[in-house]
Amino acid sequence: MAVSYKAGPIAGDLPKLPITDVLGEVTEALARGTRAVLSAPPGAGKTTLVPLALLDQDWCSGKIILLEPRRLAARAAASRMASLIGETVGERIGYRMRLDNRISARTRIEVVTEGVFARMILDDPELTGISAVIFDEFHERSLDADFGLALALDVQSALRDDLRVLVMSATLDVDRVAGLLDDPPVIKSEGRSFPVDIRHRDRAPNERIEDSVTRAIVEAHANETGSILAFLPGQAEILRTAERLEGKFGPETVIVPLYGNLSQKEQDLAIRPAPTGQRKIVLATSIAETSITIDGVRIVVDSGLQRLPVFEPATGITRLETVRVSRASADQRAGRAGRTEPGIAVRLWHPGQTAALQPFTPPQILASDLSGLALDLAHWGVQDPKTLAFLDPPPGPAFSEARGLLTQLGALDPQGSLTEHGRLMRELALPPRLSAMAIFANEEGFGREACLLAVLLTEQGLGGSDIDLDERLRRFRNERGDRAESARRLAERIASNLPKTSQSSEPVTAGRLLVHAYPDRIALQRGGRGRFVMANGRGAELPETERLAASQMLVIADLTGRAAQARILAAAEISRADVEAELAGAIQQKDECFFDRTSRQVRARKVRRLGAIIFEEKPLPRPAGEQAAKALAEGVRELGLQALPFSKDGMQLRERIGFLRRSLGEPWPDVSDEALLTRLDDWFVPFQGNTSGLDSVEPGSLSEGLRSLIPPAVAPDLNRLAPTHFEAPTGQRHPIRYDAEEPTLSIRVQELFGLKKHPSVAGGKLPLLLELTSPAHRPIQTTRDLPGFWTGSWKDVRAEMRGRYPRHPWPEDPAEALPTTRAKPRGT
Repeated sequence: MAVSYKAGPIAGDLPKLPITDVLGEVTEALARGTRAVLSAPPGAGKTTLVPLALLDQDWCSGKIILLEPRRLAARAAASRMASLIGETVGERIGYRMRLDNRISARTRIEVVTEGVFARMILDDPELTGISAVIFDEFHERSLDADFGLALALDVQSALRDDLRVLVMSATLDVDRVAGLLDDPPVIKSEGRSFPVDIRHRDRAPNERIEDSVTRAIVEAHANETGSILAFLPGQAEILRTAERLEGKFGPETVIVPLYGNLSQKEQDLAIRPAPTGQRKIVLATSIAETSITIDGVRIVVDSGLQRLPVFEPATGITRLETVRVSRASADQRAGRAGRTEPGIAVRLWHPGQTAALQPFTPPQILASDLSGLALDLAHWGVQDPKTLAFLDPPPGPAFSEARGLLTQLGALDPQGSLTEHGRLMRELALPPRLSAMAIFANEEGFGREACLLAVLLTEQGLGGSDIDLDERLRRFRNERGDRAESARRLAERIASNLPKTSQSSEPVTAGRLLVHAYPDRIALQRGGRGRFVMANGRGAELPETERLAASQMLVIADLTGRAAQARILAAAEISRADVEAELAGAIQQKDECFFDRTSRQVRARKVRRLGAIIFEEKPLPRPAGEQAAKALAEGVRELGLQALPFSKDGMQLRERIGFLRRSLGEPWPDVSDEALLTRLDDWFVPFQGNTSGLDSVEPGSLSEGLRSLIPPAVAPDLNRLAPTHFEAPTGQRHPIRYDAEEPTLSIRVQELFGLKKHPSVAGGKLPLLLELTSPAHRPIQTTRDLPGFWTGSWKDVRAEMRGRYPRHPWPEDPAEALPTTRAKPRGT
């Protein structure tokens, strides 16, 4: 059934969907103001109907830009809107993405991927000819979407007070987003198109996810009708599931994968309706969560897992982690089953686990390489990202690392401003490392080859999956298909933005090109076949069966895994001669002092090195003085404080200082392991003199160093506030232990006779924990209130101990008795 929304050139008759009921609220909100938030469940129709409804509004004289998180969603949205008005894509409805544009002079609604919009607004801050920007599926919180919204709000506030901004999502943290937009109208569309029956099938702890998904698919296929959409974390799990399903169904059932590396034709095949009389099983990643309708699907099987990139600023490595989906994603996935008819969602986890899921997927900005963002912000004239309206500001450490990399690549000057080199890097529409590579290569006549390699690295699946990038580049040059041809055209467009230079006809290896993108990831074989150490000091590995495993040197373009066990995903071989020729300025020759872990000694050498890669070294005489002490401190950082020979008194001193820090706070210094390792240059290095090895460190120097951390103003109070011993009424001195949560004194109970006040430390503020022992030094009682013990439980202790130790005094009133360390004389 169609509903007449508003007569006009486009929005005359639109299909009636759940979103229809609130379209009037949306148009009214944007007629009265310039910002709004729309929350609508999956299947409501917001992606297609809202842009069409807005196009006929009086304020909309220009284009509407609709942002989608993925290319597949952008193409699908444009195709659906075009079909609703009886046109083909490229007329009044078009799309624009990195490898494919379908727009014309007539286009009024442009569906773009989020990265494309960021470049649009950076290149034209006034957004000339654009009336509205719609952020669809904003809950996915991609870095480009967060950045695009921050820029749009900045432009709206400073340059375009007539620009409309609408944020839409199926599962949205409405309050936070509305707060970011200064609390505009929030419109909510209730209910999905059709009900979804959510069922649970708990997965065994050790069962492989593809086995669990396969079993659920087979069961659903046998007991239910309709096509099936199964969500798996990644391509590998999809392919293994497809293998397990092979032969389990007849010709009336077709199995199709859906993930990012597939061609456009293969992706379109997955979302098209199954032929008449057939059922379809779609095995998909999170790519199918939002913005697309897979016709005929009424059963969803959800593994509950997704694969998210996690960037480690300290290593420059982005690794993929398999994690549980958020509750919002689980709802999105279940909603796929109710898009066209009542459906079923099978969740492969216990129902009680749903409450433990994170409410929303973590925003990408908190765990991404921020070098591209930092470059764009510098172009925008912003050095502090907190001055823009980010829902979650970029993390400080990651942003600092990103700016450091850009400075190293020559994109930023020491003040953080964009250089001419940086402006050229930005114009290339490549990640900063690859932009730098293209510019350097162009100067040597290899700009086109570098751009071809850059596109290969940024578009997954081109040239195959070989780790060897020379092999992949060779295949990519000759690869057939629309996607490969589009990628090669993109490389040509990028190369056309490089300064005009004569291009060399000589062949060039991928390794020679990559050294200017990843100088920190040049790797030398060390430790055997397939084991490498990179210039940044991290290790990386290849399977021994890989051809590149025998290489002496590599340049690594992509790797994953933890820093200690990084696995190489893409690399190219390079010779030492090429490294020295290409990076002559980065190779250092110097005398250096270092800690030799094997001998636990400080040594010196003359070296030629590129970061952690040593090309040549020559021993020098053993060093001494501050230089040696600093190298020794590096050894302590490497081995930990347990490598230092603290004396018993030194350990007690550290415990006493630590007690005062915990009890009284500053200015008493922090002497935890972490703090002492951080401050080795303050308390360790100045007291080592000519020490050249850990085994010759004097325990007294460590105690002296610890005392030096105590501010002079409070140093005289150490013995008063945290005494080493307690003097008993007998005159005996007993050590006080500070190694527990509270200071403790272990003492025979007879030595405290006559004491009417409980012993304390910290200027009388904290009572000692008394471990009272028998004459045989066995514990009989602990107390923090000695007078209370005398008048209380002493009676029971006395009754028990008199029979066990008859030769020792057990007076009825110990507070009035004489202390003693001796037994009673015989016969008394």
